[in-house]
Amino acid sequence: MADWGPVLIAVVLFVLLCPGLLFQIPGSSKNRVIEFGNMHTSGASILVHTIIYFGLITIFLIVINVHVYTD
Repeated sequence: MADWGPVLIAVVLFVLLCPGLLFQIPGSSKNRVIEFGNMHTSGASILVHTIIYFGLITIFLIVINVHVYTD
C-alpha cells in the first residue's frame, strides 16, 4: 500500500500558499501588510510563504501524522 498523505498535503499547501494566488504577506505596496489575489510576488513574500509552508507541512506530517493509503 502506498502512503499518499504527504504528497497530497504538500501539493495542496504548495498551490494554496503560492504568493499572490490567495494572499500575499507582506503586500507588494509599502503601506499594506496583506493583499488578496494580486498575483504579484517579492523576495520578502517568498520568504514569509516558505516559512508558513514549512510550519504547516511539519504540523500535518510530523505532529498530526496524516496518512492516506491506497490499494
